[in-house]
Amino acid sequence: MSEAKGGRAAQLKHTGLRPGWTTGACATAAATAAYTALLTGDFPDPVTITLPRGQTPAFALAVEELAGGRATAGVVKDAGDDPDVTHGALVRVSVRALPPGSGVVFRAGPGVGTVTLPGLPLEVGEPAVNPVPRRMIRDHIARLAEAHGGSGDVEVTIGVDDGEEIARSTWNPRLGILGGLSILGTTGVVVPYSCSAWIDSIRRGVDVARAAGHTHVAGCTGSTSERTVVAEYGLPEIALLDMGDFAGAVLKYVRRHPVERLTVCGGFAKLSKLAAGHLDLHSGRSQVDKAYLAELARRGGADEALAAEVAVANTGLAALQLCRARGVPLGDLVAVAARDQALSVLRGAPVAVDVICVDRAGTVVGRSSVR
Repeated sequence: MSEAKGGRAAQLKHTGLRPGWTTGACATAAATAAYTALLTGDFPDPVTITLPRGQTPAFALAVEELAGGRATAGVVKDAGDDPDVTHGALVRVSVRALPPGSGVVFRAGPGVGTVTLPGLPLEVGEPAVNPVPRRMIRDHIARLAEAHGGSGDVEVTIGVDDGEEIARSTWNPRLGILGGLSILGTTGVVVPYSCSAWIDSIRRGVDVARAAGHTHVAGCTGSTSERTVVAEYGLPEIALLDMGDFAGAVLKYVRRHPVERLTVCGGFAKLSKLAAGHLDLHSGRSQVDKAYLAELARRGGADEALAAEVAVANTGLAALQLCRARGVPLGDLVAVAARDQALSVLRGAPVAVDVICVDRAGTVVGRSSVR
């Protein structure tokens, strides 16, 4: 069987579901169109951008405004077949020139939130535009500046029509992101999730890897953890299972169809849910248990004062940061507990398991031994 028929891309194809674009991709497209207009006087429509994995989608513009030294472009988000609350939302980006040396400065427009609590990958007070969309926008601004003789020093204001209302259906208010939505995405692509279709695709992924003779496979929660596993173990694409939130689906199928070794790799917060016994890691169906993290921290040597801080931390990442600052290996403790939960689901199947926890940048923040 050809290796081209396995891995993450094959899983998505198998579901028959249509992928879409993240708010980060839409904001990048709108920013690219707006800055082009600011430099040339014309809006490209459609506007083509380059995503982190090399795809070059084109986006139609729903808004074009150029006046008073400011250009604004708008793109309607298409989430594909994913039941995303932001599907159909209009992402607006305004760009205006700043003095030389200012760089790219991000502002929250109407409908985009502001970070008010620690524990997120952004500083308090910053607009809720995540690191990868920021990098994508900066990269496109730099290319346009070089092509058209601009300085690349601009203010980029991102808004989402009705974003504050839409955000009430998300976890943003609980996370301290106030005033609207977050601009998200690590690949630019929205991977659609139908539970039954995605679980079936996981099973086919295991089947393909086994048929190709691979004895080590990895269940990854997303593209960042996938890159980490490749860097750690050099696994080919065919051995990568796009587990998403369905840890239980991977473990139960591998229990019936064993491989010699399974690596589970994912974000610290998601894998803390597995450590606590949850097999569905979706934010709508399980939550990070800070009291459980506090108990793990105690086992790792935390005093009661630190454990109390962990128990009320804003996010799992904030809890991890508190412990790391005081020498408590919470990441490793979560990885070990998640491995042990995985082994309990495997019920003695001849599968060796290890777990790797990563942060949003893909840095390993915890790992277990193989057992």
